[in-house]
Order: sequence, then C-alpha cells, then structure tokens
Amino acid sequence: MSADAPVPNPLQPVDESWQRGLAIVAHPDDLEFGAAAAIARWTRQGKEITYVLLTSGEAGIDGMEPAVAGPTREEEQRTSAAIVGVSQVDFLGLPDGVLEYGVALRRDLSRVIRTHRPDIVITNNFRDSWDAEGNALNMSDHIVTGRAVLDAARDAANRWVFREQIEEGLEKWNGVREVWAAGSPLSKHGVDTTETFDLGVQSLEAHAAYLQGLGAGDFDPEEFLDGFSRQTGSRLGVKHAASFEVFRLGLY
Repeated sequence: MSADAPVPNPLQPVDESWQRGLAIVAHPDDLEFGAAAAIARWTRQGKEITYVLLTSGEAGIDGMEPAVAGPTREEEQRTSAAIVGVSQVDFLGLPDGVLEYGVALRRDLSRVIRTHRPDIVITNNFRDSWDAEGNALNMSDHIVTGRAVLDAARDAANRWVFREQIEEGLEKWNGVREVWAAGSPLSKHGVDTTETFDLGVQSLEAHAAYLQGLGAGDFDPEEFLDGFSRQTGSRLGVKHAASFEVFRLGLY
C-alpha cells in the first residue's frame, strides 16, 4: 500500500454467541474462496453448521461436460466441507449459471431455513462488485442467491408467507438473528482466522477438478487466500481474517 493510499476502515469482530449456522451459496467452491477458514473456527468452537448449495456447479468447468462436472463437484464439496468440520452438505439441484431471483427461489430457501432453524445465515457477497471501486464485477448467480437468502430469512419468519409449508408441518422460524455476506466490499465486520487459515487452504485445494479447469494450471490456493486474508487481518488487528457484511433482521 502506498503512503498516500487510503487506510481501510478497521473491522469489528462478529458476534460469535450463536450455536446453529446455515451457509447458503450458489456453487461448490463459493465458501472456500475466503469463508471456509472462518467456518473451521466456528466448528472448532462446537457450533453446528450446514451447507446448502443451490447448484452443483455443473457449468463451471469448460472442458468437462455438465453431466460429469456436477457429480464431481458435489463430491469435491463434501470433501472440502469435511475438512472444516461440516458433515451435512445439501444440493438443491437448481441450474448452474442461470439462477433467477423470484418467488420460487425465495420459497425454496424459506423451506431450507424453516427446516434447519439457524441462528446465523451465511452467504457470499451479493453486491455488484467484489471491490469498492466496482472493477471486479460479481456474477449473476452470486447476486441472485444473496438477495434471495436475505429475503427468505424474513419470509421464513412470517407464517402467512408460503403458508403451504406451515400447513405441511414446518413451523415459521424467526430465530435468524443476522445474515452474513462473506467478502462484501461493504464489510464492516470480520473474524480472526489465523489459527484455521491452513484448513481454509486445504478446503479450497479439495476442489481439484475445478481449480485445474481455471486455466493455466498455475493457480496457487495458499497464495491467493493469503493475500486477501492478510489484508483483511490488518483491518482486524490479526494475521489472517475473513470479512462479512452483517445484515441484522427485525422480528415480526
């Protein structure tokens, strides 16, 4: 950082006084590009975390047919999750690359939230860009997923929204305290991942087929994650950290 570059605002520690977490993202590997080390920290604390993937990432490897890529990436995600202490990984089977925001997706995610009844819901950055300057554009699936997760967390708390789920035996769930979007350029909170950084690297390395398909074959997971986590850590006053934009939910 140059001497005249603006100093990023410091991050506040996230509130870790919770027990059940639910991570909802679009693709296998989404959590591993930054948030997995934080999840490893929380499972070490004895927290229960479940992964829900909207797609199987079947359109994510250019040189591999979707019928092969989907099962391959599902298996890699299960292996990756186990490394950071997550044993339950569910896939909704929605189409990779063409997710659509709308009532149907909110309904699906409301059902997921009512089923798992989390205290905290974790998703990925769903702002238009990954950086404050708007140069690193985000992709549609991430944006759609995050918006729907945020809305579904409120839908799940309202007994009159998606009433058929209530009539089927699910109860409304107004216990989601916050939704956390990992890696948002508007993050004001963070978590120390110094002790679990290596687990985060291993969890990304578990996506071997996907990483091999990225291009030149010289992608270094440790180098990539180290750069971001050290920069975030400097804002939290630690060696490594993950950042989150925190959305606090009002109760009905």
